[in-house]
Amino acid sequence: MNFSRIFFFVFACVVALTTVMAAPEPRWKIFKKLEKVGRNVRNGLIKAGPAIQVVGQAKAIGK
Repeated sequence: MNFSRIFFFVFACVVALTTVMAAPEPRWKIFKKLEKVGRNVRNGLIKAGPAIQVVGQAKAIGK
């Protein structure tokens, strides 16, 4: 009798944990925001590349 209660309790715990693990993601998405910041920095560097080259060439000509 005691064994069946323990078995039922363990089974209930397993079912509860599996339903919690299957819950949807939380609303805060830190990694997505961090990825977006990194993407913006990368795109900014790509767009600024030609301008930096022109400034470097002008500096070299000025010397």
